Amino acid sequence: MMNTNVEATLNKQINAEEHASRLYFAMGVWCDRNGFAGSAKYLYAHAEEERMHMIKLVHYINERGGTALTESLPKPQNNWDSILDVFKNVLAHEEMVTGMINNLYEVCLNEKDYLTSNFLQWYIQEQVEEESGAREILDKLTLAGNSPGGLFHFDKDMAALAAAQASPSI
Repeated sequence: MMNTNVEATLNKQINAEEHASRLYFAMGVWCDRNGFAGSAKYLYAHAEEERMHMIKLVHYINERGGTALTESLPKPQNNWDSILDVFKNVLAHEEMVTGMINNLYEVCLNEKDYLTSNFLQWYIQEQVEEESGAREILDKLTLAGNSPGGLFHFDKDMAALAAAQASPSI
């Protein structure tokens, strides 16, 4: 039987992952509307990846005899000032999720739920990759500056990155 405190915290994480999916989808829509088709593809793929993170948590809770819950979600932001603003928000959001994963891990340790602690190792490593990837994207955007040619090449690189990451794993 799953510890109720761990289960409640996992359900909060499900909600956060679903919200992240909707946020990245909204960012993709903004990119589509503002001429950044490659970035839109990347963000749509990222939205789907966050959905897979949510589903992985749902399966885990259910496999452990708990009850995975879906709850209402806040409306995601829909407008940004620039493509740089979009990806600054991606990094800020990933840093927030890292804090949530760390909190979840701490709850598991406090409750001596070593099975869930082990399960969370994947999410911990995933957050290292998520933050690192967001920082790399911001570095590229900083190099591109406001140069139309630089932003064109940046967006082309984002399309290639989206294609390379097209099949997320659970």
